[in-house]
Amino acid sequence: MKFFETISAAEFWQLSKSHIVFDVRSPVEFAEGHIPGAINLPMFDDQQRAEVGTLYKHSGRDAAVLRGLKIAGLKMADLVVQATQAAQVAGGSKQVLVHCWRGGMRSQSIGWLLATAGLEPTVLEGGYKSFRRLAHDQFEIPWRLQVVSGLTGAGKTRVLRMLEAAGEQVLDLEGVANHRGSAFGGIGQEVQPTTEQFSNELFARLSTFSSGRTVWIEDEGHNVGSVVVPAPLYQRLRHSPGIIFETTTEHRIANLLEDYGDLPAEQLVESVERIRKRLGPQNALAATAAIESGNVKQAIELVLGYYDKFYIKATQNMPRPAMPTVMMSGLTDQEIVASAIEASQVTS
Repeated sequence: MKFFETISAAEFWQLSKSHIVFDVRSPVEFAEGHIPGAINLPMFDDQQRAEVGTLYKHSGRDAAVLRGLKIAGLKMADLVVQATQAAQVAGGSKQVLVHCWRGGMRSQSIGWLLATAGLEPTVLEGGYKSFRRLAHDQFEIPWRLQVVSGLTGAGKTRVLRMLEAAGEQVLDLEGVANHRGSAFGGIGQEVQPTTEQFSNELFARLSTFSSGRTVWIEDEGHNVGSVVVPAPLYQRLRHSPGIIFETTTEHRIANLLEDYGDLPAEQLVESVERIRKRLGPQNALAATAAIESGNVKQAIELVLGYYDKFYIKATQNMPRPAMPTVMMSGLTDQEIVASAIEASQVTS
């Protein structure tokens, strides 16, 4: 009797958009990275997984399987209740998706259990490992990237939002990373994902795009805060055509004041300390004093020179074609979008 069907990672990913996904790996595995939207339904907790793994290594497969069965046997009813309730909350469909790390005993055991309890599980062939291969393949696609470049505070993220609102394909690295990409970029943001989860979320967004259309992306380094941009995507970003978006220094300062002006002073000071050596002791001291006195605008003016030099140097080292410029001062959002699209047609 066949209790469940197994399907490929590509099929599993498509179904995951409309069906609930149960990741039966341990909580620590799930926290490191998981399929976007998945729910953790662990067969073992972290300690139990370590115990079974140690047994497998030192006493062999049979001993590990026996111990695993004893642990799982005590949890079967709870697992069924959790899965059934989650399926009801998700819409009541009996068809559910299940995976573990390699499509082995954990997902097969939970698949059997859920099928016995009246659900209709489908198991990911090759497990989460096969999903990761699918995600990596997505980054190897020769995406037609168009890089949004410009000095700190020019409003590059705002340009991306305008383009997205106009129907363009936009991959917002900073938005996915929960980080604005500078020493100050993590302040006021949610906790950053792991690098693995960051790449999973990027895959999820790219999977909705057409490879035949332009994908707009902000100019970033290899790291966005603590996470690392997938190497194939970063190399394509480095070599892709770009556009420099410019505005007045006053407008840049106003943009930065809007983004950072009401953030906790102690966190702003900590960020200044992180770049003290590169900023220079005198400038760092003056910026700190300005923040502590409530004059964030003055601190921004002091720090902006450092970031301008850093950004110009980094841009010059990018092996990409010469970039046209869009001067945004005085333009409406619609005019900025039109100018960006016109410039992209020249660079492509």
